[in-house]
Amino acid sequence: MRVYEAIVKGLEGIGVGAAFGGAGENAAGLMLALKHSKSIRPVITRHEQAASFMACGYAMFSGQLGVCFATAGPGAFNLFSGLAVAMSDSYPVLAISGFASRKWTGKGALNETSGVSRTPNSQAMFSATTKKSFLLTDAAKTCDVLEEAVNIAFEGRPGPVHIHVPEDLTEHDMSVDNFRPVDLQVKPVLPDPARVRDVAETLVEALEKGKKVLALIGFGAVKSGAGHELKQLIERYQIPFATTLDGKGIIAERHPLCVGVFCDSGHSAARKAFLDADLVLAVGNSFAQHATFGFRDDLFADRKLIHINIDIGEIDKVYKADGAVIGDAKLAVGALLAKMSDMLEPSLPVDCEATDYSEEHILHLTGSIHPGQMAQSLSKRLPDNAIVLADAGAHLAWLGYYLQIAPGQSFRKPGGFGPMAGSVNGALGVKLAHPERPVIVGCGDGCYLLSGFELLTAVQYDIPVIWIVFNNNEFQLIKLYQLQSYQEYGLVDFDNPDYVGFAQACGAKGYRVETLAEFEAALDEALALGKPAIIDAHITRLALPHYSPSPEGLVAGVAEMIEKRIRPD
Repeated sequence: MRVYEAIVKGLEGIGVGAAFGGAGENAAGLMLALKHSKSIRPVITRHEQAASFMACGYAMFSGQLGVCFATAGPGAFNLFSGLAVAMSDSYPVLAISGFASRKWTGKGALNETSGVSRTPNSQAMFSATTKKSFLLTDAAKTCDVLEEAVNIAFEGRPGPVHIHVPEDLTEHDMSVDNFRPVDLQVKPVLPDPARVRDVAETLVEALEKGKKVLALIGFGAVKSGAGHELKQLIERYQIPFATTLDGKGIIAERHPLCVGVFCDSGHSAARKAFLDADLVLAVGNSFAQHATFGFRDDLFADRKLIHINIDIGEIDKVYKADGAVIGDAKLAVGALLAKMSDMLEPSLPVDCEATDYSEEHILHLTGSIHPGQMAQSLSKRLPDNAIVLADAGAHLAWLGYYLQIAPGQSFRKPGGFGPMAGSVNGALGVKLAHPERPVIVGCGDGCYLLSGFELLTAVQYDIPVIWIVFNNNEFQLIKLYQLQSYQEYGLVDFDNPDYVGFAQACGAKGYRVETLAEFEAALDEALALGKPAIIDAHITRLALPHYSPSPEGLVAGVAEMIEKRIRPD
């Protein structure tokens, strides 16, 4: 058995179902090993960066290992963006890349990245973007290295790992004579009972004294599958909850206790509930920039913070916690609920009504589609098990505000690293991990143009994803930032191609829509089509997404900005 054959067989044994990569000389042996795999579906992308995003997508909701690969040198370096996403968003991903033959180290071999004689040092670069990077130095150690790498990917807070495979280890006289299956031992991060007890006592005391408690739920809770436990907790004690954009949809957004999304493009009801709260129970939160209105120092000045997170490094990183539980969110919330149930009876039901933002009236006077109304229409037409991915840009604010996620549906946006086109490409990985679920991408035209050519990949491998392109011929979010910061804008306008013609040339289906009715008809048809499709939605430039630079609201936020400019010190 050759090195790459052993790696593929090891990955088969732990249930990997797909691998995404780019073609290249140093990856040739891996490509052939994947060709002969009975259970791993290989996908050769047009660009390796897309492969790394697809690996993230495969791991996103499945909890399975995402795998991407590339040849040595420039191909390998194209994987960095996806690995940075896997690191910031806690996806277990394995990247495999070639490495120039070691017998030529320092001689300037093709694609050499040894770090010697003015060649880039790929070992240092991959170490900086993964939990750990390995250089395989002996074919006999192939299974040991693979096993260690995969276990590190899942250990504690999941993340990416990387293996270099030197070309000299793929030569004909090299073989793996000691193959053994990978022993994957995924150990859950268990909460400390003493910390659980302390937090339970704090929460029970607050509830008994009539203090206002708010649950603020992030993506860590989504990743751990803590929705059921959280729903039990908030319903038993009638605790209102908000989510971050990353936590959106973990509990039905039409739930009576849901106050919406808490962030600078979120709902006023969520901001009000946060400001009214005496204690915030944050579950699976990293307190990112937009979720904290730019890391405001005073966000927790008048309220206590209880923080549940799998990573001790997140505790006190942004805001000092008054109590904390380190552990998997599902296990931690379950333990917290059990302890509180021993100490406190259920609360009386609170008389509150659910808010459905997909029904909210939007004033619209122009002829082009209003992006908020389009998000509302999407919300009403989503299949019960749909997955919606937003990319980076102004369209995310519209989807985050007006799209209402119900039980069985999922939503995801770019996380902390936040690359454009991450979802445009990552959707193919999501779809392969969940072939029974419709996968829809909402993306700006700027995002799509960065790497929309992977539509060819979707067609070639029959991966039926739907892309809704918010087409307004500009980088709107950058334009708004320029106007806010510099009082002028520039270099944000561009022309779009004929997306219908492009889709047809690739073998996909394309729709051009200029009215809400046309959008709804195109979406219904695309959902029933079962093949890759682009909906080119021409939206107005005049609609501005909801935004507040302060939890106090837009007016207060603008006043703060003016004061800072007048009195910079």
